[in-house]
Amino acid sequence: MKIYLYTLLFLLSFGVFAQNQALFEQANTLYNDGKYAEAIDKYEAILATKNESAELYFNLGNANYKLNNIAPSIYYYEKALQLAPNDTEIQNNLEFAKNMTIDAIEVLPEGAVSRLVKRITNTMSYDGWAKLAIAFVFCFVILFLVYYFAYSTVRKRLAFIGSFVALGLVCLSLSLAFHKYTLVKKDKPAIVFVQESKVKNEPNNRSEEAFRLHEGTKVQILDTVEDWKKIKLADGKSGWVLKQDIRAL
Repeated sequence: MKIYLYTLLFLLSFGVFAQNQALFEQANTLYNDGKYAEAIDKYEAILATKNESAELYFNLGNANYKLNNIAPSIYYYEKALQLAPNDTEIQNNLEFAKNMTIDAIEVLPEGAVSRLVKRITNTMSYDGWAKLAIAFVFCFVILFLVYYFAYSTVRKRLAFIGSFVALGLVCLSLSLAFHKYTLVKKDKPAIVFVQESKVKNEPNNRSEEAFRLHEGTKVQILDTVEDWKKIKLADGKSGWVLKQDIRAL
């Protein structure tokens, strides 16, 4: 019975893959023919099957950009960039899309040390840093065993120094893993999806308006209270918007 079930699941997944591949090719043809709205429908049909890829999001961003859909184009470029962070073509198209936005938000400057630490931390995922820490643990154990069993004074000294270096690298890797994990947990970006959003000082309609944002602007979600989201901008300003005004990445 289990064999039949696994076979059925395999055939279903293969069928969905084949269907999505056909939809993707149809969407690309429609895009090349200038039928951008129809191409978007095909691409979104693939997303509805819970399948995603950087290429799919990138094409969705391109199709929306062609239709001057500011918020969706930026949203899908950002989604593509999450899956392929080093893709220069996605980065360039995202910058083009951002040029269509109204809000000009200056990024708060970071200190040189903070920038360096963040750059090093972002070179790997927190899983990557954790795996590197485990590798250094093995190095430490091996070097310690060499130190313990070695008869030569020189070998003992080198193994002793090496084991302490490995231990230090273990601590450093673990620190970077925790730092990366913290950065990921705090990073809750969203895109403004309405033409204009009123940002309030408090999470209610009676509150005083702090400022306004326009479609395509990227924000960070800090908190949620019922139908309101507390957001923060790159320049440090914060406030509350209705949750339907933004779309989380």
